[in-house]
Amino acid sequence: VLEGVAYGLRDSLELLRELGVEAEVGRVSGGGARSELWLRIVASVLDLPLERTIVEEGAAYGAALLGGVKEGVFADAHEAVASCVRVRDRVEPDPAWEAAYSEGYARFRELYPTLRHLRSYGL
Repeated sequence: VLEGVAYGLRDSLELLRELGVEAEVGRVSGGGARSELWLRIVASVLDLPLERTIVEEGAAYGAALLGGVKEGVFADAHEAVASCVRVRDRVEPDPAWEAAYSEGYARFRELYPTLRHLRSYGL
């Protein structure tokens, strides 16, 4: 299950890359960010280091920062993040897992279109 969710995140990252958005690092917060195993899996599947933020309430914190942008406290979201978001630690991809997750993601990409139609049957 964990790897399947991570592969779904990888799909999203690949879509962003197709749009010309390149990420050097990902930021994580919230309940899932408390699990070292989960973060190692995601970092390894994405082949991207993850930075865990000090503030755990990411959605609420982000909404507050965007409110600050709207009210003119910050010029834009980039300034708000640079001014307020602090990193607690960093989780690197595990090179020992790279081959297995690359193969797993390739299988995920092959199977997903075939299995997707099963949702219409309630499966």
